[in-house]
Amino acid sequence: METLRRLVILASLLRAAIVVWIQTVVSLIHVWFVPCIKALIDLIKTCVAVVFQLRESYGNVYSLFMGSKPAVVINGFKAMKEAIVTKSTDFAGRPQDLFINDVTQRKGVVMADFGPMWREHRRFALMTLRNFGLGKKSMEERILEEIQYIIETLEKNSGTAFIDNTVSPQVMFHNAGSNIICQVLFGTRYEYDDETIKLIVRCFTEITKMINSPWAMLYDSVPLIRHLPLPFNKIFLNIARHLVNEHKRTRVSGEPRDFVDCYLDELENRDDDSTFSEEQLTRITFDLYVAGTDTNSEDVIFCSYFFDPSERCQHEIDRVLVGKDRVTFEDRLAMPYTQAVIHEIQRIANTVPLSAFHCTTKDTELMGYSLPKGTMIIQNLNSVLREEGQWKFPHEFNPENFLNEQGEFIKPEAFMPFSTGPRMCLGEGLARMELFLITVILLRKFEFIWPEDAGEPDFTPVFGVTLTPKPYTMKVRLRSDQ
Repeated sequence: METLRRLVILASLLRAAIVVWIQTVVSLIHVWFVPCIKALIDLIKTCVAVVFQLRESYGNVYSLFMGSKPAVVINGFKAMKEAIVTKSTDFAGRPQDLFINDVTQRKGVVMADFGPMWREHRRFALMTLRNFGLGKKSMEERILEEIQYIIETLEKNSGTAFIDNTVSPQVMFHNAGSNIICQVLFGTRYEYDDETIKLIVRCFTEITKMINSPWAMLYDSVPLIRHLPLPFNKIFLNIARHLVNEHKRTRVSGEPRDFVDCYLDELENRDDDSTFSEEQLTRITFDLYVAGTDTNSEDVIFCSYFFDPSERCQHEIDRVLVGKDRVTFEDRLAMPYTQAVIHEIQRIANTVPLSAFHCTTKDTELMGYSLPKGTMIIQNLNSVLREEGQWKFPHEFNPENFLNEQGEFIKPEAFMPFSTGPRMCLGEGLARMELFLITVILLRKFEFIWPEDAGEPDFTPVFGVTLTPKPYTMKVRLRSDQ
C-alpha cells in the first residue's frame, strides 16, 4: 500500500508539473509574443496536414524547415524502402536536439542515437520480450488474462442478458494495455478502478500528447522556451527508480520475475564499462511502457470504431472457434478476413503518420540526392499506406486490400504502420498479438453498437506520440447466441 500511495503522489505531482510548466511558458511569452505564438501554433497544426500535400508539388524526396532545423521528408514506398531497408544503417540515427530528447535525456532505446548502447539495449529488449514466457506465463497468457478483466468490466452491470451501458474505449483499452505491459516490466497489475492506474495512465497520456504537440514544436523552435526547466523529468525518474529499488530489495538473482529482474541479472554479469546501468534501466522501462501502451491502445481504440457492423468477422470467428473454449494467436491463420479487417484498420488509422524522426549517420544518397551526415529525416508513412499502385483501394476502408483472389490473407510490402527496418517500433510484436486476441474474443462475445444519438465518428486527430480519435462511447450488448 505504501508503494501505491507513493506512486499516486508522484503521478499527481507529474500532472501538476505539466500544468505549471505550460502556465510558465504562457506567462513568460504573453506580453510581447502572444500574436506571433498564436500564429505559429496555427501554422504548426496546419503543417501536419501540409506535409502530406507537399509531395504532389515536390515529389517523393523534398526538404523543409522544422522551426530553424532543415529536414528531408521521404514519401512513397520506393524511397522509403531505399532509405529505411536498403540503406538502413545510413538512416538509423536519431536527431538529438528535440524536445523529446530533453524529456528522455538521450537515453533508453527509442530516441537513443545509433551506436553500441542503442544496439545492445535494443537486442536485449527484443530478446527478453520474445523469450519472456520461458518457464512462466507466456506473453499470450498474460494478454488472455487481461482480456478476462475487460470482459468482466463489460459484464459488470449486464444482469443476465444485456449490457445497455455505454463504455469509453479510450479508458478501458488504455487501462488494459497499461496492465499488460506493467505485468511484463514490473510484475504488477492494477484493478481498473484503482486510483493509481487512473493517474498513471492519465499522466503518461498528457506527456505523450505534449511530445508531438504545438508546444513541443515551439520548444524546438523558440530559444527562450528551450531554457525553461522540464520538471516532469525528475518525476519520471523517481517513479522508475522507486520500482527498480523495490525489485532490488525483493529479487532472487537468476530467478527473474519480469523485465526489470532480467535487466538486473544482466547488469550483474556486465563489466563496469558496460552500457548497462540502472539509469538506462529507468529509461528503457519508460520506452517500453509507451511502446506497449500508447501505440497498442490507439490501434485497439480505432478497431472498436469499426466493430459496428462486424457480422462477417463474427461469422468467421464462430466457424473457426466452434467447440473451442480458448482463443490462441495461432487461430489467426484460419481467419483471413478477420486478419484483413484488423490490418486494414491499422492502415487507415495510421496512428504514427510521421513515425519517429531519423537522421543520417554519415554522408549518403537517396533517390539521387546527396544528404550530409546529421540530416533530419521525416518518414511520411501516410504516403506509403495510401499510395496508389500499392493498394487496390488506397483511399477507402476495404479489407480486400489484404486478401488475394482466393480470399487468402496477404500482407503487401507497403504495409508499415510501425515503420520498418532496424528502428521498427519495439511494441510491434506485442501489438499484433493484442490486436488479434482482443478483437476476436470481444467480437465472439459482444455486439458493439454506435449510439444513435452520437452522430458520425469524429476522426479529427489529437496530437501526441500517436494520433488518437477524439473521446467517444459505444453501446455494448451480449450476443444473443452466446
